[in-house]
Amino acid sequence: MCWRIWHLARKKKQLELEDQQRVAQRRWEREQGLRDATEDMFEDMSEGEKGDVIGEMAQHSPTKHFQRNFSDLEKWDENKEKKLYIVLISLHGLVRGENMELGRDSDTGGQVKYVVELSRALAKMPGVYRVDLFTRQISSPEVDWSYGEPTEMLTAGDDDADVGESSGAYIVRIPFGPRDKYLRKELLWPHVQEFVDGALAHIVNMSQVLGEQIGSGQPVWPYVIHGHYADAGDSAALLSGALNVPMVLTGHSLGRNKLEQLLKQGRQSKEDINSTYKIMRRIEAEELSLDAAELVITSTRQEIEEQWGLYDGFDVKLEKVLRARARRGVNCHGRYMPRMAVIPPGMDFSNVISQEETPEHEGELASLINTDGSSLKAMPPIWSEVMRFLTNPHKPMILALSRPDPKKNITTLLKAFGECRPLRELANLTLIMGNRDDIEEMSSGNASVLTTVLKMIDKYDLYGQVAYPKHHKQSDVPDIYRLAAKTRGVFINPALVEPFGLTLIEAAAHGLPMVATKNGGPVDIHRALNNGLLVDPHDQAAIADALLKLVSEKSLWHDCQKNGWKNIHLFSWPEHCRTYLTRVADCRMRYPQWKTDTPVDEVAVGESLNDSLRDVQDMSLRLSIDGEKSSVADISLDNGIAGSGDVQDQVRRVMSKIRQPENVPTESGGKNSPDMVTSKYPLLRRRKRLVVIALDCYDNSGNPERKMIDKLHEIIKAVRLDSQTARFSGLAIATAMPISQTVEFLKSGKIQANEFDALISSSGSEVYYPGVSTDGDGKLVPDPDYASHIEYRWGYDGLKKTVFKLMSTTEGIEKSEQSPCPVEEDKNSRNAYCISYLIKDPKKARKVDELRQKLRMRGLRCHLMYCRNSTRLQVIPLLASRAQALRYLFVRWRLNVASMYVILGEAGDTDHEELISGTHKTVVWKGLVDKGSEESLRTSGSYLRDDIVPRESPLVVCISEQAKAEEIADAINKVTKLASEM
Repeated sequence: MCWRIWHLARKKKQLELEDQQRVAQRRWEREQGLRDATEDMFEDMSEGEKGDVIGEMAQHSPTKHFQRNFSDLEKWDENKEKKLYIVLISLHGLVRGENMELGRDSDTGGQVKYVVELSRALAKMPGVYRVDLFTRQISSPEVDWSYGEPTEMLTAGDDDADVGESSGAYIVRIPFGPRDKYLRKELLWPHVQEFVDGALAHIVNMSQVLGEQIGSGQPVWPYVIHGHYADAGDSAALLSGALNVPMVLTGHSLGRNKLEQLLKQGRQSKEDINSTYKIMRRIEAEELSLDAAELVITSTRQEIEEQWGLYDGFDVKLEKVLRARARRGVNCHGRYMPRMAVIPPGMDFSNVISQEETPEHEGELASLINTDGSSLKAMPPIWSEVMRFLTNPHKPMILALSRPDPKKNITTLLKAFGECRPLRELANLTLIMGNRDDIEEMSSGNASVLTTVLKMIDKYDLYGQVAYPKHHKQSDVPDIYRLAAKTRGVFINPALVEPFGLTLIEAAAHGLPMVATKNGGPVDIHRALNNGLLVDPHDQAAIADALLKLVSEKSLWHDCQKNGWKNIHLFSWPEHCRTYLTRVADCRMRYPQWKTDTPVDEVAVGESLNDSLRDVQDMSLRLSIDGEKSSVADISLDNGIAGSGDVQDQVRRVMSKIRQPENVPTESGGKNSPDMVTSKYPLLRRRKRLVVIALDCYDNSGNPERKMIDKLHEIIKAVRLDSQTARFSGLAIATAMPISQTVEFLKSGKIQANEFDALISSSGSEVYYPGVSTDGDGKLVPDPDYASHIEYRWGYDGLKKTVFKLMSTTEGIEKSEQSPCPVEEDKNSRNAYCISYLIKDPKKARKVDELRQKLRMRGLRCHLMYCRNSTRLQVIPLLASRAQALRYLFVRWRLNVASMYVILGEAGDTDHEELISGTHKTVVWKGLVDKGSEESLRTSGSYLRDDIVPRESPLVVCISEQAKAEEIADAINKVTKLASEM
């Protein structure tokens, strides 16, 4: 026993030391990132500007109230004639509008109720036409049939208004993952891209429908895409990038915060935590969400500083610096931090009895029941269900309502109640702990808490004093609050940490004072409502004293009740929605809008999507072009530096493009002649399906191997085998090579570029179409809109300098103090939206996720990948990649992603994983393996491949290494059949 005690004490000290070292290392890395970022940005500032910015960094004025200061914003005008389409995303759990099964499991909690009510409330706001809440469609015998319905109306549009039938709020269920299984959120990660493709198809179709109803025949695109939780944030980031629509994020709870707490407990190793909760994949999804989000909505200031402050992608000090520079119009060299806004959740008070109707006399409950508990009058069924546990139901009720999760700290509350005799004599305790049929069928954590609760009730002999009903409906919750209020009771939330605490607001609305944890959101709620007491959740004596104080002092109880009623309007849904729409409108003013009022189907290759350069703030490089007289300047082959400079630089670049002569040379050797750029569509627009070749077969120098040409010939032959399907089938190639090398490579294999309908080059930073002229010279036309589509948050200058510096140093040791630099710039592979480095020493190259972390700490956002057999590191814009380019083709030319067939090897560039999952069909060519690049993707301890790519999918088939055209055609037909049977 002594040895065991010594061993546990030694292990505890070791864990504490490792935790201190980890925290210290992370703090040093963040400080280094901030120092590098500010040094780079301060180079071109005057001394006065430097002083102003440093002064802003030093300021720290804690917010005393919820952030509702809109002095710098235009308050949402409810009289504006706007017809907005808003998209919300909440992927996991069981989501429906009525009879929500809250508490059924850890995935079906307060978030479900919040997003449904937010959808309803936004749809009722003037100017909002339609709200879509996206979630997962589940057709499983494990759950109710209603979760398999594709669409559910939450609220209809205004009947008095002249609107179309599509107005209102709707739950839209997108099928992804196994169709017949209900999966917990940790198992949904490999299927996220499948959801994105399904949601994208719905949005594109709905934009056309809404265009007919309210857009005068022109598509109505989403006003904002709002992701809730990490999985929805990851999805929203991809959708936002495909549609170029601003993204908003609400975390609800955060992975880094949870990981820190679990590590401090010392019960599980980091590997065990990751295995159980997929915590590293969740954290990466939250980082990706920060990369893409314009606005992050939080419930409290504490969430910003103590939770989001743990992330690589957000730093409070650097955010202040960047905001100050933006106000002065100073170049930030591509650095960016999302805005954080505190907006407390709203609440629907329609089911709350007004304070005038609440009885003021203590005998009101006695008028409803006999002394033996039998009913004198009709009462809500849940009252009887609760009171059957209690010997004396007239006593004040201490009410706790939460899942039986260890972090909710229910056992400490029960211990405080059981060990405080005066409290037991004065009050009853009611524990509403979700719904259950059999404890044995619950998850281990929840079952453990419930078992402990039952043992403690027996230990302290609390029979007749504690109620713990097994079932309740969502509609019963208001009645439970009313019962507690009629007994002069108290609501308590003793959670170890509470991100917000919506139940505290609900309780206050029903006239219940509160006792709540001092860790998290309740601090701000108490500051606003002033209707109770805050306690340390670890101090059971403090919990008992606070409860005893409120139930015994009648004047204090009445003051807390009145204060709650007086201030509860701060949390109404109309107030929440006005604040929300104001913030979103502000972020849209900063966002580079490119979407057009012209239907995409009516736009030709050589035509711009915009009619004019309408706004100097518009960062897109779309030009005003007359389809019959003008030509498109080649904007994507500009080898000059395309940074994210100030507005004047943007305007100068645009105007210089407009003044260019009509015949502009391209890297492919041709010219953008009037014959080449006409009002015709590319063949791609008329295709019903597209076969995308994304083979990564390179030698040790990064040059394509000869067998890659042989495979291309077999694929082309396979597509043409069936004469009927060949007529509507197109070909595209997606490669890491620049367009000039791609064309040269094709010529070496005697393949004309015009064999393909689209060429995606430089890892997805360029998109080209074959020339539409009939001379067969293989001239290529760059997509006129793709460059401006992907340039969002693209900081060429800052990235080029910082990536080279990071690759040239190891753990802070400068290049001059160690061996020669392992990289050099590859000028032959770069373009305006692709920075390319030649890897001279692969052993010294950093992993992709490590580089991404360092860049995020410096406020730089991009897409990094090792490619061409790990001989190149390419840095491209955040919205660019081979996978995202396919979604762009969908939005641009209406070629559905589900009609695409991607052919790739077993392993390849570090973006290989992104090309496998999704609604497209995938053909994996066995034996084509380039493991060098994939091994450069993740460090040890990061998320796993299985968290990105599903192990089994009916959308993926394999072919042998020696496959010929017939086998390839059979594989395409097979995966088509499997997909149709899903």
